Amino acid sequence: MQLIKNSNIDFLKYRKVSYILSLVLVLAGLVSLVVRGLNYGIDFKGGTEVVLRFENEVTVGKVRTVLKEAGVEGAVKSYGADRSVLVQTAFEGDLNQLKALVSNSLDDRISDNPHEVLRIDSVGPSIASDLKWAALKALLGAVIAILLYVGIRFEFRFAAASVVAIFHDVFIVLGIFSIFGGLFDFMPLDINQSIIAAFLTIAGYSINDTVVVYDRIRENIRTGKSSDYTAIFNSSLNQTLSRTIITSGTTLLVVLILFIFAGPAIRGFTFAIMLGILVGTYSSLFIAAPVVLDWQLKTRRPIKLRGG
Repeated sequence: MQLIKNSNIDFLKYRKVSYILSLVLVLAGLVSLVVRGLNYGIDFKGGTEVVLRFENEVTVGKVRTVLKEAGVEGAVKSYGADRSVLVQTAFEGDLNQLKALVSNSLDDRISDNPHEVLRIDSVGPSIASDLKWAALKALLGAVIAILLYVGIRFEFRFAAASVVAIFHDVFIVLGIFSIFGGLFDFMPLDINQSIIAAFLTIAGYSINDTVVVYDRIRENIRTGKSSDYTAIFNSSLNQTLSRTIITSGTTLLVVLILFIFAGPAIRGFTFAIMLGILVGTYSSLFIAAPVVLDWQLKTRRPIKLRGG
């Protein structure tokens, strides 16, 4: 299926502009990471989660105020089905004591709206630290595996450029989570295990789109119709443009539906995936392939691709 036929967009003409735009976005994220840090969930910082369900609808702000006055500090947000609330606190100690404190304060201040405690979980600091390192190792392992795969299938320049694109995608999404983390009740943008899964998904999606472009570049180099690498790269990007738009568009539509209708429990995850699809599509067109071209133009070494 060809959504766009015979497109002739000069993608590489704007690669310097795209480099500047990407650098600005990455630097903004890095500054936010240094200044604001990340809004970690209890998976990575330790603490306790309490899930409450009320008999009637209740506002998150009211629950937050009641618990704060009772000495329970932390994030309070809507959770899953209607009338359910998730409380995340740094409390460490006897869970029965916390349960009693939460229940008594809510019974006193919101007595006309009975509630029940559905779940109460605690994660200790040592476990949170282990989870954080496990997540970091998973990300690094994925990047190394991608570097080896693309290096074997194509050549080192292509592998290095694909890893640059992956770091570009992940850092931009991570920077947005740092900038806006904790600002919105309906979507706190916590960094937890589901978000790490989203980052791994973003890396996989990004390399998949990039490899499709690389495959077309390899085919066009082997036809030998032109020795102008700039023309070959531009032609390859245009030839894969329709496929890129269809794949990204349909995937984005599904994730958007999840974001709207699946509820607050996975809203951060779906938001990260949406950003990753947009940024990953952009990097495949304006980062991964252009970096390889600029590398070739600088070194003047011919591109010799392996595989079929």
